[in-house]
Amino acid sequence: MSTQASEGATGDDPVVVTESAAEEALSLMESQGMDADVGGLRLYVQQGGCAGLSYGMRFDHEPEADDRVTEHHGLRVFVDPASLEYVGGSKLDYEDGLQAAGFHVENPNVVSECGCGESFRT
Repeated sequence: MSTQASEGATGDDPVVVTESAAEEALSLMESQGMDADVGGLRLYVQQGGCAGLSYGMRFDHEPEADDRVTEHHGLRVFVDPASLEYVGGSKLDYEDGLQAAGFHVENPNVVSECGCGESFRT
């Protein structure tokens, strides 16, 4: 397991996490009784959606041995090696607007997305 600690992002971070995304994730973790010092948000890619791949996120109590672990604004983020190929350089943000609220991944590796924006192709 490799670890990179930062408040923002460095060139070695697989994903940049905005302060609003970190705050929302930490709040959700706290509401589920999770220890943010050990657990974190897992960002992964899975097969699915009309464009071929889709993002997944969940809270894990601890990282896997081969995860890339980084910290942003107090939030630990876990990315497995296979997903790292697809999400490297991405930005995770949280939007809270009138029409929609939720986490959003801005991925520079995407060459096309489906109409709903839930799946992508690299």
